[in-house]
Amino acid sequence: MSALTAVQQLGSQVEAAIIGQPRLVNRLLIALLVDGHLLVEGAPGLAKTRAIKALADCIESNFQRVQFTPDLLPADLTGTEIYRPADGTFVFQQGPLFNNLILADEVNRAPAKVQSALLEAMAEQQISVGHHTYPLPAPFMVMATQNPIEQEGTYPLPEAQLDRFHMQVVIDYPAPEHEAKILRLVRSEALKSSEAAIGSTLEKPAQAKPSFPLSALFAARREVLQVFMADDIEDYVVRLIAASRQPAQFDEQLGRWIEYGASPRGTLCLDACARAHAWLDGRDYVSPGDVQAVFHDVLRHRLILSFEAEADGVTASDVLDRLLGQIAVP
Repeated sequence: MSALTAVQQLGSQVEAAIIGQPRLVNRLLIALLVDGHLLVEGAPGLAKTRAIKALADCIESNFQRVQFTPDLLPADLTGTEIYRPADGTFVFQQGPLFNNLILADEVNRAPAKVQSALLEAMAEQQISVGHHTYPLPAPFMVMATQNPIEQEGTYPLPEAQLDRFHMQVVIDYPAPEHEAKILRLVRSEALKSSEAAIGSTLEKPAQAKPSFPLSALFAARREVLQVFMADDIEDYVVRLIAASRQPAQFDEQLGRWIEYGASPRGTLCLDACARAHAWLDGRDYVSPGDVQAVFHDVLRHRLILSFEAEADGVTASDVLDRLLGQIAVP
């Protein structure tokens, strides 16, 4: 079985558990393929937690969910050194970050110290405790969620941490026909769980083994890196990022809306995600459509809008739509 077929089957398995959110599943696969992190924003109950859990169930990996709260401490993520009075030594006890897939639920509810501990893990794939540095397992991916409705008791993520996320995905409510399928799926799962509980009075039912080996993931990552990007497409990527930094040269209104544009990391992420998008589509080359498909998710959280834009009710998506229209497609 080819790496592409294995990844496509993985996507189908996750989509079977996450009905009505195909874009979220696609972005999860892209983040996994480019060794990146994902920030998901949406109202409660839209299967954000279920999505990363379904992905973890299909992969040979360890999964850990962390609920972020205002009283969370950095050691609650990284782990801490435990004193052993028997021999007078300290032993490091690993925290939840020492897993492959991490769900940082409501990440903006944690204070700055906790967010800085997560930032090192995301940026360097390592944890520093005291005088020691511990590497994190590979693969390592953080999917963080934000609730856009509640703002009380939240701490906005600093720009440095936002820039570490390859993409920010905004998800909405499912369509009515999808919601009917969700009802039937949840009922079916509840029935199976009830039958398993009745039949397992003495023995715990065997759990299904993950079907996607890590060797297939690393092979897929290698193929994504080999996807061809022509010089004119590469120039298109660079011009899009440059336009976010000097928008007034292309559009006077954009110049008033954008305070700061994307960093060079935005260029790298747009390149990587466009390659993964093309590869998932079964092509070994990047087209302008691949760049445009991931453009909003890669750039949405990297722009800092001006006060004038916020006063006018202009969103980052509105700005990116206008910016995309100003740059000639090769």
